[in-house]
Amino acid sequence: MPSTLTQKIVASKSARWTSARAGDFLNLNIDWFLSSELSLNGMSVTYDLLSHLPIQRPDRFLLAIDHTVDPVSLIRDQKTMELVRGAQSFARSRGIEAFYDANEAIMHTAFYRNHGLPGQLVIGADSHTTSHGALGALAFGLGGADVAVASLTGSTWLQMPETIAIAFKGTPAFGVTGKDIILRTLKVLGSNTRALERVVEFSTEHPRTVSVDARFTICNMTAELGGLAGIFEPDASVAEFLSSRGRALDEAVFFKADAGAEYADHETIDLTNLSPQVAKPFSPDRVSNVDACVGQPLDGCFIGACTTTEEEIILGALVLKAMRARGVAPATTGKRLVVPGDVEMRRRLEYLGLLEVYRHYGFRIGVPGCHLCLGVGSEQAGEGETWLSSQNRNFRNRMGKGSLAWLASAATVAASAASMRIEDPRPYLQHLEQDRFYSLINRGTAGATAPVRYTEVGGGRISNIQSRTPRAVPSERLAGRVIGRAMVFGDNVDTDAIIPGQFCNIVDKVASGKKCFAFTRPEVPEACAAGQDIVVAGHGWGCGSSRENAAWALAGAGFKAVIARSFGFIHRRNLVNEGVPTVLLDDARFFDALNEDDTLEIDLETGRVDNLTAGTRHQGSLPAGLAADILAAGGLVPYTRSARPTPAQPGARPNADAVVGQ
Repeated sequence: MPSTLTQKIVASKSARWTSARAGDFLNLNIDWFLSSELSLNGMSVTYDLLSHLPIQRPDRFLLAIDHTVDPVSLIRDQKTMELVRGAQSFARSRGIEAFYDANEAIMHTAFYRNHGLPGQLVIGADSHTTSHGALGALAFGLGGADVAVASLTGSTWLQMPETIAIAFKGTPAFGVTGKDIILRTLKVLGSNTRALERVVEFSTEHPRTVSVDARFTICNMTAELGGLAGIFEPDASVAEFLSSRGRALDEAVFFKADAGAEYADHETIDLTNLSPQVAKPFSPDRVSNVDACVGQPLDGCFIGACTTTEEEIILGALVLKAMRARGVAPATTGKRLVVPGDVEMRRRLEYLGLLEVYRHYGFRIGVPGCHLCLGVGSEQAGEGETWLSSQNRNFRNRMGKGSLAWLASAATVAASAASMRIEDPRPYLQHLEQDRFYSLINRGTAGATAPVRYTEVGGGRISNIQSRTPRAVPSERLAGRVIGRAMVFGDNVDTDAIIPGQFCNIVDKVASGKKCFAFTRPEVPEACAAGQDIVVAGHGWGCGSSRENAAWALAGAGFKAVIARSFGFIHRRNLVNEGVPTVLLDDARFFDALNEDDTLEIDLETGRVDNLTAGTRHQGSLPAGLAADILAAGGLVPYTRSARPTPAQPGARPNADAVVGQ
């Protein structure tokens, strides 16, 4: 049968079979593992519990100290200093070769610009690992425990997801960026709906009109769509990008989807008349054309975070230069910050004189890091402050407690920085010399590259991994039934809400439980302790960040189980890893009859849920396959101890049956 791009990469990483269908359980060899100092802090718990196992490929483990560090926190905050020392010690003791010390690079910027290649399978302890689909890699985030175990065994399990296709047609106007394209996509699809737990394969009618940097931003924010991964077919533009970075292509494998490949959903989005886009608080799919937002007062303007590429920062600088040439003076009030993604990028922007124009308009030039986007460290938006940001998330409290984040491209943020009100960048974009811009971003200047040659893999369906993996013995705590009272939540409750970023440095589960819903529902831990100990939620429960701290917080607060109409992929897997039962139940009758504090009974063998207060019975579904084995063992660590798979060898090339020209 014709295969999708996703199926081909999965086939190339499977130990024994060469094709997969949605729902199959697979064991896959991993090429790269990514982590920050913040996620490593939690991963260290798993490493300590499995200390007898070495990291299989320290040369394929990237560690960047980027999430919590800023110059002030590095010298004043004790916990930040502990995280930094822990990461530095881990890198030395484990022989990590791709190590980026404090404020040298944002993790995803570093991997994209220096390491990733087409055809690789990449996992990271960060939800925005999806970024690297820009290069034609299959890349997705997992919880820290999953990434830690995979780095020790060389492989991880995956239930083959469905794949959807999004086709971009038409040529976007000059200055319409990857951020504008993905914001429009979010408006069309919605967060955590059609893309939820699926891989999104993007395609373009004219590939060179969507640059590789733009693809990076689009794939980065596939996480905001709720997708497991986002990926573009690698083409000549990718080969040129890699060549311009001095990257050898001998390990790259170029796959493309077959004509007639089957997708679970399709969408076509016309870019021809796309205008700059703005997302309003508190969801990245609350998107409008910039015209509808012009005049919105701002307290701060931020250009940076992992989603903001060198291309966007350069375009923002050129917008500011056009404003300066027309006599637009900066306001004397407001906060402004621009953060290049790595030190090399900063040096180049300085050399080109582009940071000087940012300074003229009142921007501080920050060191590489995620701190303001995450709202940790000394770089936080103040309570009640409104910021326009080129980052990827605008959840409640995301940039700091009580902050309000609006999302836009770097060009729109730059155009708004003078007046500290949202402005349309197009009056300035029309005056830019396009050839100058393209020369600055090196588009089309990498020199001739060899024609892209696409690899094919053989047919044959991958069998369910359960047939060759020993089933662990169920633990007593998961036998029988769970009885408790309901604590009811709505749709799209993100992991930032479950435990804010400021508390993700806590690894003790009981202490994490005390911070559960600290900013949005601080009464939760006390109510849970009083017996409201079953979460019942709508769609998209646990969307957003990959932080396993959210699962720890729920377990630490005392929740016995989570029932939801749909789950964020990583969060549900994190709950499984912690041995917390989850029930997928999308039954309108159940929710219509449900009231806060109703007494519920969950059958952990069948997934049946009885509302004992209302007298109703409903059938849900429990985790299946290998997830059920892990849950039955009491979590990922006890499962790994009792049923550890044979270490795999990541980085293996596929068995190519044929090579065809572009």
